[in-house]
Amino acid sequence: MVMKKIPLRKCTGCGEMKTKKELIRVLKTPEDTIVLDRTGKKNGRGAYLCNQAECFRKARKSKGLERSLQCAIPTDVYDTLEKELTSGDAEE
Repeated sequence: MVMKKIPLRKCTGCGEMKTKKELIRVLKTPEDTIVLDRTGKKNGRGAYLCNQAECFRKARKSKGLERSLQCAIPTDVYDTLEKELTSGDAEE
Protein backbone atom coordinates (compact mmCIF):
# COMPACT_ATOMS: atom_id res chain seq x y z
CA MET A 1 0.00 0.00 0.00
CA VAL A 2 1.34 3.42 -0.96
CA MET A 3 1.62 5.98 1.84
CA LYS A 4 0.22 9.38 0.93
CA LYS A 5 2.47 12.32 1.80
CA ILE A 6 0.95 14.73 4.31
CA PRO A 7 1.96 18.35 3.62
CA LEU A 8 3.59 20.11 6.60
CA ARG A 9 3.87 23.86 7.08
CA LYS A 10 5.68 25.97 9.68
CA CYS A 11 3.75 28.35 11.95
CA THR A 12 5.25 31.84 11.71
CA GLY A 13 4.38 32.43 15.39
CA CYS A 14 5.66 29.43 17.33
CA GLY A 15 7.82 27.87 14.60
CA GLU A 16 6.30 24.37 14.94
CA MET A 17 5.81 22.16 11.89
CA LYS A 18 2.19 21.02 11.63
CA THR A 19 -0.13 19.63 9.00
CA LYS A 20 -1.78 22.14 6.68
CA LYS A 21 -5.20 21.30 8.12
CA GLU A 22 -4.12 22.37 11.63
CA LEU A 23 -2.99 25.83 10.46
CA ILE A 24 -4.69 28.95 9.11
CA ARG A 25 -3.27 30.65 6.03
CA VAL A 26 -2.71 34.40 6.03
CA LEU A 27 -2.74 35.55 2.44
CA LYS A 28 -1.31 38.50 0.52
CA THR A 29 -3.48 38.76 -2.60
CA PRO A 30 -2.20 39.99 -5.97
CA GLU A 31 -3.99 43.29 -5.12
CA ASP A 32 -1.70 43.60 -2.03
CA THR A 33 -4.47 43.11 0.55
CA ILE A 34 -3.89 40.86 3.56
CA VAL A 35 -6.71 38.43 4.45
CA LEU A 36 -7.29 35.15 6.29
CA ASP A 37 -7.72 32.19 3.96
CA ARG A 38 -9.44 29.43 5.94
CA THR A 39 -9.80 27.25 2.81
CA GLY A 40 -6.10 27.42 1.96
CA LYS A 41 -6.85 27.54 -1.75
CA LYS A 42 -7.00 31.24 -2.65
CA ASN A 43 -4.47 32.73 -5.04
CA GLY A 44 -1.51 34.68 -3.61
CA ARG A 45 1.46 34.47 -1.27
CA GLY A 46 0.68 32.73 2.00
CA ALA A 47 2.01 32.38 5.51
CA TYR A 48 0.70 29.94 8.10
CA LEU A 49 -0.36 30.41 11.73
CA CYS A 50 -1.69 28.08 14.40
CA ASN A 51 -5.35 28.65 15.19
CA GLN A 52 -4.41 30.34 18.49
CA ALA A 53 -4.28 34.00 19.46
CA GLU A 54 -0.94 33.42 21.24
CA CYS A 55 0.79 32.38 18.00
CA PHE A 56 -0.67 35.42 16.25
CA ARG A 57 0.75 37.70 18.96
CA LYS A 58 4.19 36.06 18.65
CA ALA A 59 4.16 36.48 14.86
CA ARG A 60 3.10 40.11 15.23
CA LYS A 61 5.81 40.88 17.79
CA SER A 62 8.59 39.16 15.83
CA LYS A 63 7.30 40.50 12.47
CA GLY A 64 7.20 36.92 11.19
CA LEU A 65 4.19 37.59 8.98
CA GLU A 66 5.90 40.60 7.40
CA ARG A 67 8.96 38.49 6.55
CA SER A 68 6.89 35.62 5.16
CA LEU A 69 4.62 37.85 3.08
CA GLN A 70 7.51 40.11 2.03
CA CYS A 71 5.65 43.36 2.78
CA ALA A 72 5.00 45.80 5.62
CA ILE A 73 1.69 45.21 7.40
CA PRO A 74 -0.11 48.25 8.91
CA THR A 75 -1.41 48.12 12.49
CA ASP A 76 -5.07 48.33 11.44
CA VAL A 77 -4.64 45.21 9.25
CA TYR A 78 -3.12 43.34 12.21
CA ASP A 79 -6.09 44.39 14.36
CA THR A 80 -8.56 43.20 11.70
CA LEU A 81 -6.75 39.85 11.37
CA GLU A 82 -6.77 39.39 15.14
CA LYS A 83 -10.54 40.04 15.29
CA GLU A 84 -11.14 37.55 12.45
CA LEU A 85 -8.92 34.97 14.10
CA THR A 86 -10.62 35.25 17.51
CA SER A 87 -14.11 35.24 15.94
CA GLY A 88 -13.12 32.09 14.01
CA ASP A 89 -12.14 30.41 17.29
CA ALA A 90 -15.66 30.99 18.64
CA GLU A 91 -17.23 29.42 15.53
CA GLU A 92 -15.22 26.19 15.74
